Amino acid sequence: MNSKTAIAILLLCSITLFSQKLESDSISRKKITALKIDKSPKIDGILDEEVWQNAQIAKNFIERRPNNGKPVPEEFQTEVKVLYDDTGIYFGATMHESEPGKIARELTERDNIENDDIFGVVLNGYNDHQQSLEFLVLPTGVQYDAKITNDMGEDSSWSAIWFSAVKINEKNWVVEMKIPYSELRFPKKEVQEWGINLLRLVNRTSTMYDWNFVDNKKGSYMLYDGILKSIENINPPTRLSFLPYFSTYLNHYNGETTTNFNGGMDVKYGINDAFTLDLTLIPDFGQASFDKSVLNLSPFEVQFQEQRSFFTEGTELFSKGDLFYSRRVGGNPSRFPTTSNEEEIVENPEKVKLFNAVKISGRTNKGLGIGFFNAITEKMNAEIRNINTGEIRQEVTEPWANYNVMVLDQRFRGNSSVSLVNTNVTRDGDFRDANVTALLFDIRNKKNTYQYFGGTKGSFVMENGTKFGNETSLGFDKVSGENRFGANYFMRTDKYDIGDLGYYDRTNFQSFQANYSYRYLQPKGNLNNLFYSLQVTHRRRLDQDLFNQFIIHNSFETTNKKFFGLGGGLMILPFGENDIYEPRTQGKYLKIPAMINPWIYIDTDSRKKLRLNTYIDYYAYNQKGRYQLNYQISPSYKLSDKMRIYYTANINYINNDEGFVGKNENDIFIGRRNRFTLENSLTSQYTFNNTMAVNLAFRHYLSEVTYKSFHTLNNDGTTIQTNLFTENPDGTFNSWNVDLRFSWWFAPGSQLTFLYRNAVGNYLQESGIGIKENFNRLFREPIANNISLKLTYYIDYNQAKYWFKRKS
Repeated sequence: MNSKTAIAILLLCSITLFSQKLESDSISRKKITALKIDKSPKIDGILDEEVWQNAQIAKNFIERRPNNGKPVPEEFQTEVKVLYDDTGIYFGATMHESEPGKIARELTERDNIENDDIFGVVLNGYNDHQQSLEFLVLPTGVQYDAKITNDMGEDSSWSAIWFSAVKINEKNWVVEMKIPYSELRFPKKEVQEWGINLLRLVNRTSTMYDWNFVDNKKGSYMLYDGILKSIENINPPTRLSFLPYFSTYLNHYNGETTTNFNGGMDVKYGINDAFTLDLTLIPDFGQASFDKSVLNLSPFEVQFQEQRSFFTEGTELFSKGDLFYSRRVGGNPSRFPTTSNEEEIVENPEKVKLFNAVKISGRTNKGLGIGFFNAITEKMNAEIRNINTGEIRQEVTEPWANYNVMVLDQRFRGNSSVSLVNTNVTRDGDFRDANVTALLFDIRNKKNTYQYFGGTKGSFVMENGTKFGNETSLGFDKVSGENRFGANYFMRTDKYDIGDLGYYDRTNFQSFQANYSYRYLQPKGNLNNLFYSLQVTHRRRLDQDLFNQFIIHNSFETTNKKFFGLGGGLMILPFGENDIYEPRTQGKYLKIPAMINPWIYIDTDSRKKLRLNTYIDYYAYNQKGRYQLNYQISPSYKLSDKMRIYYTANINYINNDEGFVGKNENDIFIGRRNRFTLENSLTSQYTFNNTMAVNLAFRHYLSEVTYKSFHTLNNDGTTIQTNLFTENPDGTFNSWNVDLRFSWWFAPGSQLTFLYRNAVGNYLQESGIGIKENFNRLFREPIANNISLKLTYYIDYNQAKYWFKRKS
């Protein structure tokens, strides 16, 4: 089957399905009226003010899981009241509880949830079922907030400034909340009508309840909002806040001690009711979590998680199309310095310094989302010394550069969208420039039973001419009911390159995929849930057509009545693989034998003090002595409601693997190798109260590779042993990191953080050293010790204006 035939079939299927009569299901939507007040209640968890007495009550919650649609039992009845004034909206919730002593209340840091009961409010100011804001409160008083979108799910990196208090009584627990309008998004109208849902989790029974029933047969969570009425004639204040910071660092490395002081500021400004400007000036990301570095033998770059808060908060629009990999901004220089035989590099900066960054994002009342991101990085120079004369010269490895992202995302019909995305990188001088444009669509029918998705992307790279590449995808899925299925086509050309501001790996291929899944919508027998999926994928090289892979992938997941989770699967490559990437040469490929990969995991009851997650999988190849074994065990233990310890061990062993080791003008060399990797990580947290905590994060990573023989690659993908390759590519990589962090949220949005960091790493050009000797050699290396203190202080323009007015 060629690509044109595949596209034609998918289009025909889509047209056939889409031609069904599209009628909106009648989703029941409860309504609650907010009461206007003149005097604000005290946020203390006690609903004794007169303003609460006349408010309408939202009650009669309905179970979402595990028994979808079951009314809430009398012992867990929940009652919620809603008030509002010109500054914000208030919620008073009473959670009835027959056994208050069993309320789960494990202390955690903000935006973290462990074994806790939960009360939450989900608000959609545009009432469009597309994007909601979630505000959760735990019995400990800890807050959790997130953005929820249909395409991205829950994004907890978003943080708001709001107020809450909790009171646990003899027969209930009470939450009182105030959410300022400055943290919400809604149209400029005299009469507001918002989407709303209220939720409650009872941890000891693992039962979730919602005020407006959420049907798990189809559709996203936000499709089932209720309606919040009668917010009228409000005059929201100016949305303007400042977050200045001051930080100081003491660094000790290789016998040298240095200090430095930094200062800068983040600014957030509400341009209008829908759009917000975020600006960071002279940012400092020195306290971001460490990267989990690895020994990478693959032909692809390692993708690291973004740790910098400015690039993680409120970025859901910029994630459209997977074109924005924010680690590129302030990443590695784009060139390596050139040296002659008489020169040596004295200093070569590993990271580019970010000068400033700004983002504007929001969504109009008509559903048009607009996102704009821009960042400027500074020029970086390497210092090079002439060995004979001692003369120092500088070479630019990264010029001044501008990074830009523009997104237009039109949502319609409550569950569909069309997006236009553009990314651009412009560097000063003769350095490389790049531009990428994408048109994407994700459309569901009105019954929310079928989804149609796809798009096209084009990349332009300007460096010694222009290189153009593109990517195209098209597919459909049935997204409702117990039985679901779908199919898709994907194609990416060999010149597709989004690496200046995005991340990508494989190019020059096309794939055809079909999928089927089955799930329990209600508990059956001893199982709370069951999920089974089957995917069949056929991939081919695009330019110079060649079979690449045929994959059959089965998987299942179950949870029983005692909340014991069991899952597993079986992946099969019955015809082996023609690996078109491992040779690192266009047009070449390496034959991989047929393979079968069974795997299984176990999750114990997460409500217990001791819980255990373990995973094992095994790759068996149709080649004597070739296999791969992966094992992970992750226990955690709750010492008290204030302290928990997490431990994870990963062990990976590969025997008789084959991979690229080098090439010359005539030959590509493939090495047969064994590889052993051991990773240990330990994290713990002691939480003093809902604003103060100490965290410890430790990681040690060891990976060694031992080569047994070397081969040259033939044109048909096979190999033949050779003695032409004489280098020794054996190696051992170690990485050791310790972070000890104290955090104190001393005021809403304001934080004091003390961090001690210890790090060391090495790479040895030998293997089989032994763990004890490996540690000895590791700690002979210079160790980086870093102590830092950072203060951020949240300043709200309206509160500051009121304070100065009162003082004057």
